[in-house]
Amino acid sequence: MNQMEILAPAGGFDSVEAAARCGADAVYLGAKVLNARRHAENFGERELADTVRYCHIRGMKVYLTLNTLLFDSEILSASQVIGEAGAADIDGVIVQDLGVAQLVREICPGLPLHGSTQMAVHNPAGAKLLEKMGFARVVLARELSLREIEEIAAQTAMELEVFVHGALCMCISGQCYLSSVIGERSGNRGLCAQPCRLPFQAEEGGSGYALSLKDLSAIGQLEALGKAGVRSLKIEGRMKRPEYVAAAVTACKQALAGKQPDLDKLRAVFSRSGFTNGYLTGELGPQMFGTRQKEDVVSAQGVLKEYAGLYHKEVQRVPVAMEFSLQPKVPASLTVRDQEGREGFAQGAVPEQAFNKPTTPEMAEQSLKKTGSTPYFVTNAVLDVAEGLVLPVSQLNAMRREALECLDNKRALRHSYKTNPPVEKHFPKLLNLKYPTIRARFHSLEQIPQDMVERLDKILLPVPELFNSFNNPMLKTISKDKIIAELPRISFGQAREEKLREQLRFLYAQGFRHGAAGNLGAFQLAAEQGFSVLADWGLNISNTMALEQYRELGAREAVVSFELGLPRAKALGDALPYGILGYGYLPLMITRNCPIRNALQQKGKGCGDCKQEFHPLTDRRGNKFMVSCQDGDGSAQLYNSVPLYLADRLPELEGFSFVTLYFTRETPEQVRRVTEAYFSGRPKEWAGLEQITRGLYYRNVL
Repeated sequence: MNQMEILAPAGGFDSVEAAARCGADAVYLGAKVLNARRHAENFGERELADTVRYCHIRGMKVYLTLNTLLFDSEILSASQVIGEAGAADIDGVIVQDLGVAQLVREICPGLPLHGSTQMAVHNPAGAKLLEKMGFARVVLARELSLREIEEIAAQTAMELEVFVHGALCMCISGQCYLSSVIGERSGNRGLCAQPCRLPFQAEEGGSGYALSLKDLSAIGQLEALGKAGVRSLKIEGRMKRPEYVAAAVTACKQALAGKQPDLDKLRAVFSRSGFTNGYLTGELGPQMFGTRQKEDVVSAQGVLKEYAGLYHKEVQRVPVAMEFSLQPKVPASLTVRDQEGREGFAQGAVPEQAFNKPTTPEMAEQSLKKTGSTPYFVTNAVLDVAEGLVLPVSQLNAMRREALECLDNKRALRHSYKTNPPVEKHFPKLLNLKYPTIRARFHSLEQIPQDMVERLDKILLPVPELFNSFNNPMLKTISKDKIIAELPRISFGQAREEKLREQLRFLYAQGFRHGAAGNLGAFQLAAEQGFSVLADWGLNISNTMALEQYRELGAREAVVSFELGLPRAKALGDALPYGILGYGYLPLMITRNCPIRNALQQKGKGCGDCKQEFHPLTDRRGNKFMVSCQDGDGSAQLYNSVPLYLADRLPELEGFSFVTLYFTRETPEQVRRVTEAYFSGRPKEWAGLEQITRGLYYRNVL
């Protein structure tokens, strides 16, 4: 098993102390802005520098989370935070947004980049693309099995970081829009309101909390994770108290030492009806679901005090060697050396001749080894003490303090990054307004009205649908140049990745040239097969620098995030031709744990008993969100309860290159009416719709 890092969360400095004193190797934390836990205490510029110093002295690393989506208006403040991180000597920065990644390269080019779990990297192709972009580490999606992690490790030289304890999102990270669409609080912007923890009921039955997973605990799988190639064991919980950090770090430390952690106590500190490790083992199902119960809260009260006791005082965790010299007529000297060869030095007074009690080697060693208020402990002391001399104990203590403080300063600074001053960005924008073309995405070929084909600029169809329907006469009537092959947003496992690669090769050989990719892995696969790539909405493009980065990767056009308001979206620079989703039941979640299947399993049934493609999931207010299976792999997609509709506001869409109508469960007749409405600017009633939403285009996502 390789040497694995225990990586602890830190919402505030108390948690940093808890992590350090319980044996963590590193912490991750956020600045006051641009991190995925904006409600945590977080760290200002001075606090960040002090924390990095504190951790480095103790042999720990510090990673800064800049893992939210960035707006163009925030580029300057993000640049300032990156400069502060470089000046603080941070060990790495965790990012989701490729625009932020480029800012890091410009402001502090030596700062290591870590791909956030918000990037949803879950297959070898996604890891390869990040590695090509110069990332040093990737935080893998939490939904991977041990075998799938091993497959990724075998194909990348990047360090792999994996969550081993803490909350599980129902949705694959970075692909959840439920909180933003319901309440304008974006999980991709660090303000998730956790609506998935509220009641959602499948018509097939189930617990009534169909989207609430238990917390993850993979403490029992640490050895297996090491063998799979994992470098860093990550604990979730920047919003949780220091006792939680102490408990989780202690459990990981014990497990790595071959001891049996007290999982009952760990569960008592915080859990939702216990723990699960279902994704790692592949044992998905109802047993993975749970909610925070009263008994969970009560049980915590009994153990918090015990865990607080683990971090109330300094722990000596840094071994040092000492060399002390006390010779006549020359100043006393002390050198303190750590295991990496860094040295602290102190010089004392010239010793005097002793009349009563000379300083002996034993007396000097006793004083010099009193390091209890520091993180150091002495493993070896070499003392060259001449007979008949005396140096007061106060002098010995002062030399010890000075030498260790000198060593502190050497250990605190590790990198000496070169940082460049922030430069305000100005992005070119063409003054002539473009009237967008209309294109449409279809769930299946049968949805497409024949008379609408020529009027649509482009038609998007899922790759499996294109592959399986290749001999369909309807498909043969559509120009291949008009069709964009939409790659799956999620594709777990090397076997499924290879199957997708073969389908793309076949389609390319048949003359298809355009592909849409909503995930880094999909982007890599489409590009390597020679497709002209559309960077789709699932990539969460929210700023002009991200558009530029996807252009550099080879994208020819893009669909920007539907979490952008219209003014922000229209103001993006013209790095690429780009459009928006203009109609549809917006996909709010994609999950590897189908809530419909779980409800069926509680009745002793399974996927074979699922008789329809779209199933309702009802929230506490009676709104019905449809769930559909994805490509038969057990994953599912959750769609909004009402469709996005903008046909009656077409003049406000000027400036975009195109608008995509996103059809999922509509009949051909419904498709025809909606499409005609967008060509002619009709109200929702004309299109046969009762309830609609304007999405987030006229709202203020925080």
